[in-house]
Amino acid sequence: MRLTIARKIALAVIAIVILCVGTMAWVASSNLKRGFVAYLNELQVQDFDQLRELLEERYRTEGNFDWLRGQPRALGELLNRITPRSQVFEPDGDARRPHRGRRPPPPPHAGPPPEHGDEPGEYGALRPPERRDPPPPETDPPPADAQSAEPRPAAPPPRRNDPMDFAQRISITDEQGRKLIGPPDIQVGAERAIKVDGVVVGHMRLMPLRETGGADASATVFLREQLQSILLMSAVLIALAILAAIWLARHLLRPVAALRDVTARLALGELSARAPLLSRDEVAELALHVNAMAEALEDSERQRRKMLADVSHELRTPLTVIRGEIEALLDGIRQADANALQSLHAEVLRLNKLVDDLHQLTMADAGDLHYHWHELNLGELLRPTLERYQPRAQKCGLDLSWSLPSVPLVLQGDAGRLQQVVTNLLENSLRYTDSGGQIVVALSSAGGHAEIMVEDSAPGVPSDVLGSIFERLYRVDGARTRERGGSGLGLAICKALVEAHGGSLAAAPSVLGGVKMVMRLPLKK
Repeated sequence: MRLTIARKIALAVIAIVILCVGTMAWVASSNLKRGFVAYLNELQVQDFDQLRELLEERYRTEGNFDWLRGQPRALGELLNRITPRSQVFEPDGDARRPHRGRRPPPPPHAGPPPEHGDEPGEYGALRPPERRDPPPPETDPPPADAQSAEPRPAAPPPRRNDPMDFAQRISITDEQGRKLIGPPDIQVGAERAIKVDGVVVGHMRLMPLRETGGADASATVFLREQLQSILLMSAVLIALAILAAIWLARHLLRPVAALRDVTARLALGELSARAPLLSRDEVAELALHVNAMAEALEDSERQRRKMLADVSHELRTPLTVIRGEIEALLDGIRQADANALQSLHAEVLRLNKLVDDLHQLTMADAGDLHYHWHELNLGELLRPTLERYQPRAQKCGLDLSWSLPSVPLVLQGDAGRLQQVVTNLLENSLRYTDSGGQIVVALSSAGGHAEIMVEDSAPGVPSDVLGSIFERLYRVDGARTRERGGSGLGLAICKALVEAHGGSLAAAPSVLGGVKMVMRLPLKK
């Protein structure tokens, strides 16, 4: 089975939920057990305090503890006289009914209600006799044969097989520290001094509960039910988390699946494919980027096809002329004189210029053009070029003027490439400006950039196509045609060279009636 991203997300969420819910269930159950045991210990400490009061009262009556020494039955009689608070639930079989401190009513066949000490033992294992005679005045215990002759039934001893039984966890010593009853060495959880008239006559110690096994059965059942409820709730939460993780993984990866399909179609050449926006998160941003990439690829493919068509058309024209001239010479229609050779030479030059421009533009796009960077002053760079073009402008009937600042404008660039840009702009103005017009060149600085402006007079270019004149092989019909020379690649090459210098080249209508070319280049800081 392939481990997809959806399955990875689902498994990760499920693992985290199981870890969190399992840890929460373990901590809750541990805290519940520990808190419940602490609660039972607090209640039994209250019973322990009642037992201390009964021991003090009995000591006042007896004058000593000889009646308690080694007599578990006597301890059981006292325990049955206290009102136990550690009996959390009533021992009537209903473990879920809380104890209200009331004694159950006597059965119908029973006699009058017994006094304290004659009730059934609240702690189960210690039960006093049905009738209790007043204690004899002697301090010594009666002989064994006298005890056995008594008709009253003996109370069963505490259950020794339950180490956590309340009576088994009590140890009582006299004022000299001699054991009266209980284990000699216990882990003390609570300790009380037995005082009579302000005099300590003994000590009591209680071993704390460490688990609920020493509590009554109803308390154990209650704790077990709570733990079962925690485990059941944990299982339900884990099951719901598994279902939610599966749904969440599918929901989150639905846009990814759509992106996968779109990219597969793009890889097959279907550039019109677009990814749907199914959300507003990072995946939606990725879909927007994929769509932008697809649009760029589609536009690039459209430009490539258009350029191939334009290049083939541009190459076909001079080749057709050359072929016609040669066929005319071969057929004898035209004499092989200097005019025919001059015509062929002009077409070859035009074809060579087109190939050179295409090669230069391709290298500029690929970043393979080599530049020789150094500091240069634009004013000193422009002045010789403008002076060289002024006679040509006068010969074409044009007035070429310029304005150069006296402050040097220094930048980092390639003088040859920048001179090529200025030359191309001037060639366009000379070629496409009507006789009697003018060409104005101005150099200035603004905002840390040098600004070179070249504008000419009519004819101009419609405003709606000014942004297209930098496209490759683009010509404006009626104003700038092939008959006036040019391959339609000059402005595209100029734009590429200026952008390589970190600048920009834009076209705008001129106040003189023609076109204004604005070139901005960053100055050296």
